Amino acid sequence: MTADFSLRQLEYFVAVASTGSMSAAAVQCHASQAGISTAITDLERRLGVQLLVRRRSKGVFLTEAGVRVFDRAQTMLAGAEDLAASAREEKGRLAGRLTIGCYATLSPFLVPPLVDGFTKTHPAVDLQFMDGPQDEIRQALLEGACDLALLYETGAEAGLSCTTVRVCRPYVILSADHPLARREAVSLIELTDEPLVVYASPPAPSNAERWLLGAGVKPAIRYRTSSIEAVRSLVARGLGFSMLLQRWPTDTSFEGLPLASVPISDPLDQVKVVIAHASSVTPTRRARAFAQYARDALAAPAVPAPRPGPAGADD
Repeated sequence: MTADFSLRQLEYFVAVASTGSMSAAAVQCHASQAGISTAITDLERRLGVQLLVRRRSKGVFLTEAGVRVFDRAQTMLAGAEDLAASAREEKGRLAGRLTIGCYATLSPFLVPPLVDGFTKTHPAVDLQFMDGPQDEIRQALLEGACDLALLYETGAEAGLSCTTVRVCRPYVILSADHPLARREAVSLIELTDEPLVVYASPPAPSNAERWLLGAGVKPAIRYRTSSIEAVRSLVARGLGFSMLLQRWPTDTSFEGLPLASVPISDPLDQVKVVIAHASSVTPTRRARAFAQYARDALAAPAVPAPRPGPAGADD
């Protein structure tokens, strides 16, 4: 039995559902707003259900039937794109568009080497990436805005299938002239009453706060910033310490002042970096190839275990 609706209609519907308005969907699809509206009205007629509720000046929202169709439409569009890409592939050669999401603090460390290495291996793949806050990237993955995402495992990955690609252990960064800067390791209790510089956006607690509280230390927060370079610069000036995860490739702050990193002796849990896809979606061949490439490329630690001396990091 042949369906009497088109992929174009599904594309317009998904765009409206994702953006929340006809006008935004028109911009995204390079179509007129009237054309988008007509196509969706015809799609509703052919399916025999109302998909959207339109409210003047308040955008649109999905009906219960629209929610069901939205999920299936995303799958169908992805399958159609995969079919087109497969048809363009030469034997053993991947092609087509692939969008990778990445938590913003991981992006400088993971995205450049993965994009560079994968595109050199598979030049016919149109590899794109997006980064942002962890919750936004997770939502983009669930909504189909990206095919895969690199995230920290948080225990709140409902709807996602995750594979660990790297394991990180927290450590402390200090100014180079701090009394603890040359220690082999430091316990968190030794940092009691030390001013803390945290990398986080309020009101959410930072990783450093959680780690300190878990060790029975009340964080003495002096500064809070959403800029990792600001964290490193404040610490380098001796205005506090911080606890971070990703190893920075330089041993100086943005201002050129030296930093020191010291391992933590407390038995803190390691933090996993995962590559994820929506559980409801079967990854395309190129998505599976990228996931395997990421697992292989990130299998080894980014750098040897931290030793006393200059270094930097990212939370």
